[in-house]
Amino acid sequence: MIMKHTLLSILLVAAMAVVASVQSMAQSNPAQARAILDKTSKVIGHKSGVSASFTLNNPTTGNVSGTIAVKGGKFNARTPQAIVWFNGKTQWTYMKKNNEVNISTPTQAQQQMMNPYTFINVYKTGYKMSSTKAGGSYEVHLVAQNQKRSIQEMYVMVNSKTYVPSRVKMKHNGRWYTVTISNFSTKKQPDSLFTFNSKDYPSAEVIDLR
Repeated sequence: MIMKHTLLSILLVAAMAVVASVQSMAQSNPAQARAILDKTSKVIGHKSGVSASFTLNNPTTGNVSGTIAVKGGKFNARTPQAIVWFNGKTQWTYMKKNNEVNISTPTQAQQQMMNPYTFINVYKTGYKMSSTKAGGSYEVHLVAQNQKRSIQEMYVMVNSKTYVPSRVKMKHNGRWYTVTISNFSTKKQPDSLFTFNSKDYPSAEVIDLR
């Protein structure tokens, strides 16, 4: 009987060791997580630019869908309600319902709301990270070392073969926002696409919020 219990104990310990080993293999170290995002950053940072469709799940306002064009740190996002231009420093938001353009200097979190690829500009410093692999995707988990940052935590899902992101989930002010991305493609984007041209909206009221 004692030998039987001893054998069961050995088998249990061995099983636990196997599980721990599998979990350790599934969850990568920070260097591997960073390498995944580095490859993703290169894909998104294509010198000619990229475009995609997206759906933002906002816990306050619900779902918003649209399209986005990105080139470096610049983006142009379009939804049924608004058009957003960002040239890397200044953001113009045209609200169709009010025929109004707001000019602002957005925070990282505000950029992320309209540009799901903003994470490629913020992950390199100030975040602890790890990654797991499930099926054909990697999921990279980022936690801000300083919880006062506008984006405190993120989960980034990317295709393990193409390194194209398919979902970005982020925590801002204690609330979770999820952006689902589809129809990704590389496409030459002119620089003029990322700056508001008042001639195209001659009757719009312009409000400078900077």
